[in-house]
Amino acid sequence: MKILVAGVGNVLRGDDGFGVAVAQALLENNTFGSEVTVFEAGIAGIALVQELMSGYEVLIIVDTVHRGWAPGTVHLLEPEVPKIEETFSNELHQSLADAHYSDPSKVLILAKALDVLPPKVYLIGCEPADYDELGADLSPPVRRAVLIAIEKIEFLIANCSNQMRNPI
Repeated sequence: MKILVAGVGNVLRGDDGFGVAVAQALLENNTFGSEVTVFEAGIAGIALVQELMSGYEVLIIVDTVHRGWAPGTVHLLEPEVPKIEETFSNELHQSLADAHYSDPSKVLILAKALDVLPPKVYLIGCEPADYDELGADLSPPVRRAVLIAIEKIEFLIANCSNQMRNPI
């Protein structure tokens, strides 16, 4: 089973760099086997779509999310990607035009349109404290959340690998 862990975000906007920080930490301490690829996408959405063309069964996106919880709260979500038939053509064209920016929802729509979206997609999202703050540093609660996100990613990878080895 091929699994892609993609850290997205803008490291110049404070907590928006959360996904990239997680990807960097995973790359520094890579304990995964060859079935797991860690990809630091940053704001390069089109590069993420191109990486998905290599063929993956699972995609784990790591990014900031706004759900109204305390800063540093880490969520495990399964985003719903609309069917291509339900996506307005101008929305699809907008996704293609803006794909060099890394809005994960647009990247997922484009990947689905190109038929490279893996069957299982997860989002590890962290509530930001200083989302619009310019600067490369994560806020203290988001910095602490990096380790929590890594634990959730390790759990997901182990769970996905076990499901493939022991299908029901």
